[in-house]
Amino acid sequence: MLFLYNLIVVFTSQVVKLLAIFSPKMKLFVEGRKEVFTILQNKIAATDKTIWFHAASLGEYEQGLPVIEKIKIKFPNHKIVVTFFSPSGYEVRKNNTVADATVYLPLDTKSNAKRFIQAIHPELVFFIKYEYWPNYLNELQKLNVKTYLISGIFRENQAFFKGYGGFYRNALKTFDYFFVQNESSKKLLQSIGFNNVKISGDTRFDRVVSILERDNSLDFIEQFKDNKTTIVIGSSWPKDENLLVNYINNAPDNVKFIIAPHNIKSEQIQELKKSITKKTILFSEVRTGRDLSLREYNVFIVDTIGILTKIYSYADIAYVGGGFGTAGLHNILEPATFGVPIIIGPNYSNFAEAIALVHQEGCVSASNSDELYEALDNLISNEDIRHEKGHICATFVQMNKGATEIILKHL
Repeated sequence: MLFLYNLIVVFTSQVVKLLAIFSPKMKLFVEGRKEVFTILQNKIAATDKTIWFHAASLGEYEQGLPVIEKIKIKFPNHKIVVTFFSPSGYEVRKNNTVADATVYLPLDTKSNAKRFIQAIHPELVFFIKYEYWPNYLNELQKLNVKTYLISGIFRENQAFFKGYGGFYRNALKTFDYFFVQNESSKKLLQSIGFNNVKISGDTRFDRVVSILERDNSLDFIEQFKDNKTTIVIGSSWPKDENLLVNYINNAPDNVKFIIAPHNIKSEQIQELKKSITKKTILFSEVRTGRDLSLREYNVFIVDTIGILTKIYSYADIAYVGGGFGTAGLHNILEPATFGVPIIIGPNYSNFAEAIALVHQEGCVSASNSDELYEALDNLISNEDIRHEKGHICATFVQMNKGATEIILKHL
């Protein structure tokens, strides 16, 4: 099976090169990996002691960040290496300050695994949430490098728990310890013979709690808000925006909207702006330095990345995108930590925090435009309900923090 897997990886590497001709994202995926070993040669010496963290994409990096920061304190003489599989993670966080070297993870071939691990020679390795690359894991096991999964989550429909899943179960055998998010993940691992597992919870809660300790002020957002009821639409997709634009266009003028689309390509931003009849301004227009009276605008479109978390601190209501499509619900914990009531779409069954907050009534799930508009009207018109649901959200985050300390104590 490993032989067949290696053939598939090699074949995939060639297909990706062809796709890179037509896809900017695939081009980043391919071109970025050409620089990996040069970057490592410049930043990691043979005498350095290192610790390696792997994140599939941006969400997993943010999830692992509390552990990375604590490990950096606990092991001050070690260099931190962070790898990403996806361009959407690497391109956003390649210049982070917590790691000594940040690179793409080369594709999982035997030769890449040997060369990469030889280049960084880690003493500890942490895979965040998921991604189980057999050649990397086998090489780490051969070298007796302690390897951990943190904030892991397992589901019954995964191959590990099927009769044909022997190859995948072998990959799990390479881990020294599993820190999982919930009881069901622990039981699933135990059902196939893994007892080196502990429920630590989700480190994302520690990440969002730490956000409260920093300066989240943005002068231009404060000016735009102008003490008006403000709805922040975060990480929206076209399906979300198509539902919301009609509501925005008919909303009273004393309600303001901030839209931070998931995709900030210029043509899509311009199309969104044209669909809105309210007075609308883009972040890129504010950034030009022109003298703009932001309080006169009703809609603010954020055509940049990296500031949505701070913007949530100004929200009276948050709509978090992704729940009306198949791409996946985006992070609801960021608005929740600020005590903001949340509205999402109907597709959230794979997100434990959304299930819990909908059950606790801090978060409202809308299945169609009528339910969405009713939820917005209800929260806009009733300040007491806003505060009650916001309090539920903030309390939920505080009650679930502490995963990082559990992991660090074990180490």
